[in-house]
Amino acid sequence: MGGTAAIFFVFLGCCSNVVFLELLVKEDPGSGNIITFSQFLFIAIEGFIFTAKFGTKRPSIGLRDYAILVVMFFAANVCNNYAFDFNIPMPLHMIFRAGSLIANMVMGIIILKKKYSISKYLSVMMITIGIVVCTIVSGKGVKRILPAGAEQVDVPPNFMDFFWWSVGILLLTIALFVSARMGIYQEELYATYGKHPREALFYTHLMPLPGFLILYKNIWDHYTIMMDSDPIPVPMLGVLLPKLLVYLIGNVLTQYMCISSVYVLTTECSSLTVTLVVTLRKFVSLLFSIVYFRNPFTIAHWVGTLLVFVGTLIFTEVIDKIIPLFRSPKKEKVT
Repeated sequence: MGGTAAIFFVFLGCCSNVVFLELLVKEDPGSGNIITFSQFLFIAIEGFIFTAKFGTKRPSIGLRDYAILVVMFFAANVCNNYAFDFNIPMPLHMIFRAGSLIANMVMGIIILKKKYSISKYLSVMMITIGIVVCTIVSGKGVKRILPAGAEQVDVPPNFMDFFWWSVGILLLTIALFVSARMGIYQEELYATYGKHPREALFYTHLMPLPGFLILYKNIWDHYTIMMDSDPIPVPMLGVLLPKLLVYLIGNVLTQYMCISSVYVLTTECSSLTVTLVVTLRKFVSLLFSIVYFRNPFTIAHWVGTLLVFVGTLIFTEVIDKIIPLFRSPKKEKVT
């Protein structure tokens, strides 16, 4: 797979993944844990076959070193997906996760004692303001939390609804900072042992699987909900399958496509191209979520979103690197 194909599959896989995720959480908001477990299980099986060669290939990085990485990776993923159980709308979820640069900067200052330029601080301030604006506006539109399957009625939210919504925001915040710390630790591992992204992908999905035993009751409950959902035809198989199961399979397959394509992209293209593709992909996913699923999005949401994405582009210096590409080369003087 070349760079052009990788870019195509990043957009196809990652954007489709968001669609399937939203279809799932709209039908069953508490399905975050079963989604995470299914993704981890599928990628672990694929890695066992193609990366570990059925267990015959020894890891280049020690399992003890992977264990720390795995704990952080598991915690970040569970917090991100579990947040849907606390009345967090999809657009806010995507905007919040786009603010990972804030957490990376804070962790870099605290742990690595890094210093940044004025433009970096400006961009992070823009991202922070954007997320705060979107969070406050979304907080005003918090819906009443009703039992699964209950008919949605126009009832004002009470104190407990806002409390649980705040818990969801806290989970997203924890996930941001855990992911940032994980990135620093991963850089340290790569500096010591060399880069082994496919191996890291496999072990970070394999080793956390026993941890899902803690969540088995939640996973089983939502598996039951999933299997009881209305059946829909699957043309390729010529059978009827529960609707939510079809959405889950679609989510898992597109998640694998997304992760694999990003990996290929990092090996085939420059960091500038990777940054542009990932940023644009997030923006396209957000737009699709708003338009197709008719999620509420006000002028204040748009202002916050633009602050987040423009701040991200400034932080990654994409704009500074793109501008020279559009300038015509100076003509050489004839002597």
